[in-house]
Amino acid sequence: MKNMKLQYVFVLFILVVIAQLLVPAQMIFGQETVLNKGTAYKFKTQPVDPSDPYRGKYVTLSYDIRSFITSDTIWERKQDIYVYFENDSLGFAKLTEVSKIPLVTAKDFVKTKVDWFNKYDKSVKFNLPFDRFYMEESKAKPAEDAFRIAQRDNLPNNTYALVYVKEGEAVLKDLFINEVSIKDYVTINKNEE
Repeated sequence: MKNMKLQYVFVLFILVVIAQLLVPAQMIFGQETVLNKGTAYKFKTQPVDPSDPYRGKYVTLSYDIRSFITSDTIWERKQDIYVYFENDSLGFAKLTEVSKIPLVTAKDFVKTKVDWFNKYDKSVKFNLPFDRFYMEESKAKPAEDAFRIAQRDNLPNNTYALVYVKEGEAVLKDLFINEVSIKDYVTINKNEE
């Protein structure tokens, strides 16, 4: 009896270990699938907020795409919405549609939530779900500072995020300043000091 109980505990232990390995593996595989088979979009960024020491080491991002003018006047805060976009002639993401339900279309989309509805200009406000770019601890703050300074330049399209999208899933791959990856940009600027 005691031996059988020990066998059940051992089997249960093995199942828990397998589950703990499968969940992260599935998450990684899902992101790799989006990166390998998804469509790449360049999202123009806006100035970032100062760093927050309580949130960890990442670059905070805000995007040009964050509202949509609509004829629908019934939007609830925190309501799920589907944001559809395509690439413009310069290769940057362009907002095409926002819907409360998934649409039958070939366009790429991400699912997010309504921030608020502005009844005066009839626009629904939202945040894109990829607003944090995690980096190595020693490079995160210099990267955020470099990104903020680059966004103050008068050059159009000099800062953007490269995001891959597939079937509603999005993976933020990299940030660019003047067509240079933020990781390389920080390293180059650090070496010049």
